[in-house]
Amino acid sequence: MKKHLAVSGMTCASCVAHVEAALAKVSGVKQATVNLATESAEVVVEEGVVEGIDSQLVRAVVAAGYGAELRQQDVFHQEDERIQAEIDREYRSLLISVLLSAPLIVSMLTSFIHPQWMLPNLLAFLLATPVQFYIGRRFLVGAWRQIIHASANMDVLVSLGTLAAYGLSLYQWLVVESHETYFEASAVVITLVSLGKYLEHRARHEASSAIRSLQSLRPDMSRLIDPGRPPRFNRLIATEYLMPGDRILVPAGERIGCDGVVEEGESEVDESLITGEGTPLIKQKGDKVLAGTLNGMGRLVVQVTSEIHNSTLAKIIERVVEAQSNKPPIQRLVDRVSQVFVPVVLLIALVTYCVGYYLGLGMDIALIRAVSVLVIACPCALGLATPVSIMVGTGMAAQRGILIRDASALEETHRITRVVFDKTGTLTQGAPQLTQIQVAESFLVDHALAIAAALQTGVTHPLASAVLNYAAAHNINAFNCQESTVLVGQGVEGKIAINDVIERYRLVSRSSVEHQEDKALQVFFKDNFDYSVNYTQSLLIRIKDSGEEEVVASLGFTDPVRLEAQEAIEQLQALHLTVAMLSGDHQRAAQEVAQQLGIKEVFANLTPERKLEILKGWQQQHEVVAMVGDGINDAPALAQANVGIAMGSGTDVANSAAFITLLRPDLRLVAEAIHLSKETWKTIQQNLFWAFFYNVIGIPLAATGYLSPVLAGFAMAFSSVSVVTNALLLRRK
Repeated sequence: MKKHLAVSGMTCASCVAHVEAALAKVSGVKQATVNLATESAEVVVEEGVVEGIDSQLVRAVVAAGYGAELRQQDVFHQEDERIQAEIDREYRSLLISVLLSAPLIVSMLTSFIHPQWMLPNLLAFLLATPVQFYIGRRFLVGAWRQIIHASANMDVLVSLGTLAAYGLSLYQWLVVESHETYFEASAVVITLVSLGKYLEHRARHEASSAIRSLQSLRPDMSRLIDPGRPPRFNRLIATEYLMPGDRILVPAGERIGCDGVVEEGESEVDESLITGEGTPLIKQKGDKVLAGTLNGMGRLVVQVTSEIHNSTLAKIIERVVEAQSNKPPIQRLVDRVSQVFVPVVLLIALVTYCVGYYLGLGMDIALIRAVSVLVIACPCALGLATPVSIMVGTGMAAQRGILIRDASALEETHRITRVVFDKTGTLTQGAPQLTQIQVAESFLVDHALAIAAALQTGVTHPLASAVLNYAAAHNINAFNCQESTVLVGQGVEGKIAINDVIERYRLVSRSSVEHQEDKALQVFFKDNFDYSVNYTQSLLIRIKDSGEEEVVASLGFTDPVRLEAQEAIEQLQALHLTVAMLSGDHQRAAQEVAQQLGIKEVFANLTPERKLEILKGWQQQHEVVAMVGDGINDAPALAQANVGIAMGSGTDVANSAAFITLLRPDLRLVAEAIHLSKETWKTIQQNLFWAFFYNVIGIPLAATGYLSPVLAGFAMAFSSVSVVTNALLLRRK
């Protein structure tokens, strides 16, 4: 059972570790994952642990020094108002802080020209005090909460640094009676940190735009048709109250409220924002439609098949939110580093002060250097580097029709060396077509087809559909089949009424005939029909009264490759990836598809177990394998692969076993998913580099006096903004 919490008061990667540790201590909690970028926590609780668990989780976070509340389970719940209120509050605080700090900054800069242009200490005190204790009170409160819980975070570093500068200024002014004060340092550092927080909030809001764009697709109201009455008798109802079985009217230009099936009308429906499919699709009676899709120029009556919270749109949003909340392995490593980072920085600051004082620099200079160390070392950027990149990457993927289930999939996907495809339904369309009919000399093609259609009437096998569709397209009426028997694993047999004469026929697979002991039947087949074609073949056999069997027709079926399949394979090969095919179909059919697409490694006649063995063999050779499939039989291979990629048109079992789901059946999305993963991973590496670089370079500069508290504050704020901005640049790539 999963619980979701909104957590407030977190400022850096160290906070993340503290909140996770606090939640992990609650009885019944199996796992807790906290995300700084989304300010949320996902907690996995043991089943059966229900009573009081919500309040225990909230109390645990509050006891750790942060704010918490249960987040609504409604995936369509939008927090725009709360987020916008936070941004407005940050802006007001920043504005006040800038107005108060501006004279101090001007005074500091002009003092380099003429020392007497420094503001009087009293005026500097009056300007800096509200910034320190009103604008900076959140840092002070946060630091106090951390200290009483024997922990430390960014609030502690900022508070200690600015209070030290402020206190030293009071000492210099009131005790030493010196004009050498540092009120501007304390005020400007808080102003710069506030600027960083304001820009962070805006950037985070922009990074979560993909979720908001998906949430906004659900229409608030739908037109419910009164039961038993024509569509014109409809009334507006909140979409969230629609139930399966309800009928809704969707006029032209409106969005569809729930998943459903078209009962009346015909129209083009734009599904681009859900599946990434740019071309509107024709929808008519019997076709499925999705919640949030846009109806074109026609008018549709839709029967609801699921509530909005169980719709495809809701599941997509839920998947994206989960992916953004999860952590790839590299972020867990960063979190472990952050746990010891702040205590180490405090120690470095203390050593800096002691060494400076010992070297005779004076208490004020030594303290200012220690303040610079505290300010520059805030691990804000470290905490944001990975999750903001994940937010942008998964959000972009969803908008393009690529649904990523787990953030770790992004980290794994960029390492892929081999992409393996299933054939039927993945590389091919999964809908066989009858493309060849051969008949014996005494038989007519139309006659054979009418018999085959009679045998296949009522049969649900894909080959049966192909026969019936072909007959209908050529205006051939099926004969009357008086009784039929399904031959498991072979085909179907039945009695056909032809011109008042009852004849027995059997329509079976070619492979079943090849394995029969009747050599004469096989010879007859080989002598009269093209035995070399690479089709899936069925044989129409007449059974005489004597029991003798005679092949009268051969039906050849092909499963056409997807139109985009060859381009998709070429894109993967251009990325220097090895492409292979694993198929349960016979060798001839698999080889023909492979030759069309330029796939050199082909394995056919495979059971699901054999597919697993081949995948494991590649993995043992240190290859990172992606498996692309769509069927139930592909589920084990999808689960075994390093990255399982399921076609959205495939089975639920396949989708649940895969890390990545393609929302529309377009194989080019495989290369796009890999490319997006590479770019996201590159961005994460860049962000982590800069986050560490600021500290590795900045701390020594601050400790040796080359970086003032003001410049340290600017660098610290800029580091946070830069990693978020860099993540947003993913969109341009």
